[in-house]
Amino acid sequence: MPSYWLVKSEPGCWSWEDHVAAGVEPWDGVRNHQAAKNLKAMRVGDQAFFYHSVNEKRIVGIVEVVGEARPDPSDESGRFVMVDLKAVEPLPEPVTLNQIKTDPRLENLPLVRQSRLSVMPIDPDSWALIRSLGGLEA
Repeated sequence: MPSYWLVKSEPGCWSWEDHVAAGVEPWDGVRNHQAAKNLKAMRVGDQAFFYHSVNEKRIVGIVEVVGEARPDPSDESGRFVMVDLKAVEPLPEPVTLNQIKTDPRLENLPLVRQSRLSVMPIDPDSWALIRSLGGLEA
């Protein structure tokens, strides 16, 4: 059974549109230990919400893990990893952080409780609910 995740990106640095244009791209540059641990737990076939952080603060698309954790060559310390993510589909209706924070069914999401974490797990029920809020079939 696949696991579900959320990955954050600053749209000015790497946007959903950039990822769609690239198709498959390494998710590198993660320097938080908990986020790196989450990257290491990702398996091929897992899916993740693609979240625009900073000013937008909304989930805009879905990506799929197509390459598991391996050393991140941009990390000179050798402690951090990257995975390969493939763009799958946009959310017809992006789901904002405000929508998530005001929905009591989503109050325990790491996005609400650990807002600075850039790679986080999403439980299956929350995954289905957010897909539905975004205009996709659960």
